[in-house]
Amino acid sequence: MEVVASGVRSVAGEGIVISAGKIFRDIQDIIDNTKDKSGALIRVLQQAQEMFGYLPAPIIKTISRDLKVPISEVYGIISFYGFFSLVPKGKYIIQACMGTSCYVKGGKKLLDVLRKDWGLEPGGITEDGRFSLETIRCLGACGLSPVVSVGGDIHGKVKISKLDDILELYE
Repeated sequence: MEVVASGVRSVAGEGIVISAGKIFRDIQDIIDNTKDKSGALIRVLQQAQEMFGYLPAPIIKTISRDLKVPISEVYGIISFYGFFSLVPKGKYIIQACMGTSCYVKGGKKLLDVLRKDWGLEPGGITEDGRFSLETIRCLGACGLSPVVSVGGDIHGKVKISKLDDILELYE
């Protein structure tokens, strides 16, 4: 989604046109309802990310200004917590486990297939916005290695020949 702070309209995925003014009013409402509470910055960032799927720069500037928090501090919080993102994410996040057990049992080969066949690099997103890819050190399911998480669903003992079938479940 592209947000234009100075424009009248903003275009979201799926061809939906939304008002940039409404977006900023919604963010302002979140800030107004949260600013006097403990942990306001993190709460506002979480809600903004829920709205967009990531944290666009114009929204970060608005949050910084309206909460009266230096922008460097806002970016410091965003970069510290792994659940915040400055780039758009796919509808489904694929997490390829690269922990020792998964790596040894074929996790690297699964990652190679995601790169080659799906055009996904870690941190990237498919052209249709369906998937984004992250590598992760451990998903905590070592007994099922190699493991891939898709949209929060854990898939264990994943074989290269079944990876496409798994991803096709997520439309």
